[in-house]
Amino acid sequence: MSADAAVRPAPGRLSFLDRFLAVWILIAMAAGLGLGRLVPGLGDTLAKVTVTGISLPIALGLLVMMYPVLAKVRYDRLTTVTRDRRLLIPSLALNWIAGPALMFALAWLFLPDLPEYRTGLIIVGLARCIAMVVIWNDLACGDREAAAVLVAINSVFQVLAFGLLGWFYLSVLPGWLGLEQTVLDVSAWEIARSVLIFLGIPLLAGFLTRRLGERARGRTWYETQLIPRIGPFALYGLLFTIVLLFALQGEAIASKPFDVARIALPLLVYFAVMWAGSMAVGRAVGLGHPKATTLAFTAAGNNFELAIAVAIATFGATSGQALAGVVGPLIEVPVLIGLVHVALAARRFFPRPPVAAGESAVLPEGSARV
Repeated sequence: MSADAAVRPAPGRLSFLDRFLAVWILIAMAAGLGLGRLVPGLGDTLAKVTVTGISLPIALGLLVMMYPVLAKVRYDRLTTVTRDRRLLIPSLALNWIAGPALMFALAWLFLPDLPEYRTGLIIVGLARCIAMVVIWNDLACGDREAAAVLVAINSVFQVLAFGLLGWFYLSVLPGWLGLEQTVLDVSAWEIARSVLIFLGIPLLAGFLTRRLGERARGRTWYETQLIPRIGPFALYGLLFTIVLLFALQGEAIASKPFDVARIALPLLVYFAVMWAGSMAVGRAVGLGHPKATTLAFTAAGNNFELAIAVAIATFGATSGQALAGVVGPLIEVPVLIGLVHVALAARRFFPRPPVAAGESAVLPEGSARV
C-alpha cells in the first residue's frame, strides 16, 4: 500500500477545493442543467464534433480529469497488485457477472412496460467504468495502483466481452425467459477505440510524466512538488465534464421528469447494492480498506460515455435508450460522491495497516486528494 493511501491529513489540512467538493459538484450539476435550459441549441452545438460518439469538449474534460490521477500511480508497484488474487478474482466476478446480471434484473423489474429505457439500462450495466471511477477511488482513499490495474483489466474485457454480453442479455437470455428480445449492433473496434482514447491516452501521459519526472528530479520532488501542482486539474476536469454532461441532459430531464424518475430508481438500487456488496466482499476476503474501496468503486461505477455512444449509434440520439444512458450521470455523480464519504467513514471497520519504515504519516498539503 502506498504511503499516501495509509494516512491522510485531517480535514483542516485539505485545500479549499477539496473540503467543499460536494458543494462544487452540486453547483456544477445545477449550472449544467441551467445552461441546458437557458441556452437554446447548446446540446446540438456540443454534439457537432464528437470522439467515438462523445462530444469533443466532454472528451477533453475526461482526459484532463484522468491524467493527474494516473500520474500519481506508482507503476513500479503494479506487479504486486496483479498477483493479488483476493482482489482480481472478486473484481472480475463482480464486474462481468454480478453487475450485468443485476442491471438486467433491475431493468426488467422496474421497467417492464418501457422497453427502450429498459434496453438503455441493460447497456449501461454492460459498460464497466474506466474513467470517472479513478476520481471517486482517489477521493475515498482507495489504492491507486489497484485502481489502475482493475481499470486496465476492465478495458480489455470491455473490448472482448461487451458485444457478446450485449447479445446474451438483450437477445439470448430474454428468449430463454420468454421475454421481449432486442438486437445490439456494435463492433469490437468501436469499443476498442473508446478504450484507447479515454484510457490509453491519459494512462500513457501519466506513466511518461512519472517516469521522466522521477528520472529528472527524483521521487521525493515528484510526489511533494509536481503532484500537488497538477493534482487539482483532475477536479477541474471533473467539474467541467459534469457541467457539460448535465447541459446536454437539461432539456430531456425537464421535458420528461416522470420518465427520468423511473429510470433513476433502478440506478439508485444498482449503485447501492453493487457498492455495498463489493465492499462487503472485499472485507470478507481479507482486503484492507484501500483495496476494498477500490473493488467497490470499480464494481459500482459504469462507463456512461460508452453506453451513450453505443445507444446513439444503434438506436439514435433521440431514442429512449440514449435517454436512459444520459440520465446515468445524473444519478451516478451525487450517489458516488456520497459513497466517497461512506467509504471514508468505513475505515473504522477495517484493520489499520502499519506505516512502513521511512514513510511519513502525513503528506504535504494538496497531495492527499486528486
